[in-house]
Amino acid sequence: MSGPADLSVVICSLNGAAGVARCLDALAAQQVGARIEIIVVDDGSVDGTGDVAEVRGATVVRHPVNRGLAVARNSGLAVATAPVVAFLDDDCEPTPHWAAALLKAHEEGAAGVGGPVVPAGKPGFMLGYLTRNNPLSPLELDLAHSENLLYRFSLYLRAQWQPQRRTGRREVYALPGANMSFRREALLDVAGFDERFRFGAEDTDLCLRWIREAQARLVFDPRVQILHHFTTSLRDSLRRSRSYGHGAARLYRKWPSLSLTIFPGPVAALCLLLASAWLPVCLLMAAALPLALYPKSVRTAMLCRRFACLADAYVQLLQEAAHDWGYLHGLWHYRNMSPEASAVGGLTAGAMGDGG
Repeated sequence: MSGPADLSVVICSLNGAAGVARCLDALAAQQVGARIEIIVVDDGSVDGTGDVAEVRGATVVRHPVNRGLAVARNSGLAVATAPVVAFLDDDCEPTPHWAAALLKAHEEGAAGVGGPVVPAGKPGFMLGYLTRNNPLSPLELDLAHSENLLYRFSLYLRAQWQPQRRTGRREVYALPGANMSFRREALLDVAGFDERFRFGAEDTDLCLRWIREAQARLVFDPRVQILHHFTTSLRDSLRRSRSYGHGAARLYRKWPSLSLTIFPGPVAALCLLLASAWLPVCLLMAAALPLALYPKSVRTAMLCRRFACLADAYVQLLQEAAHDWGYLHGLWHYRNMSPEASAVGGLTAGAMGDGG
């Protein structure tokens, strides 16, 4: 890169050398590649992640031990120099026009920009499930209308019965951390990421502070597209759901005005399973319950004529159960934490690693 950069891209990784290599290769092929500054934060890896990044010409920030995603992102932000800073995960692969579209969106007046995170990975049922039920979609602006529990629950029910596949450029409530970007100076004004979040909800917390403190717009632009290479296994999906639940509990402790995030489906299924010890018919009811709770799976199976899609309902139930478990564990873990009325960031000198 010659001259000042227009875009700094921060990639955080823990033992993701192969993914980092793929991501850096995709960045090198960008239409505006000469205008990009690339920063890789090696968050305590032992697989040579930092070395892989250095060979490809990236600026490397090394953490001697794993410190969590929020700290890693702050470490990258601390050394970024471009007016716009974008964040990618090490399992992401930006499409060739990603950077150009992102910069164009910022030129059009958006202070925070994100885009589609398209699932990729080993073909099979789980990849299809993740495509139909993308866990890295943006949180829509409907959530900003009210934090009332009944209102939020009504949005959840509507999504199960009348899923809305929104398209086009629009304002959103929160961007997915795997594909988001901000004006650097404004990001520094809100003190970056809250370093008490190790994984899960650190992106939502930042977006909440971005909207409430900076009074800025968050824009989802379909042109700013990346591929996300998932580990397409049920076990990994449940692991992610549990981590997201734990992060959501931390978010609730920080923002007590937010509603509790406990999914009712797993609770209902557990009650039926317990009741089946006295009423065997409850076992059949528990088996059929997911199809009633998540009718979009039935609709998808009928429209696509792929009855394997009926299994989506059972996977969603398991994911919500994992989320609930992580959430309850998080509430217990953070039980002595006092509620915080004000937004707290975390960009400090301690966030900086050793540049390499």
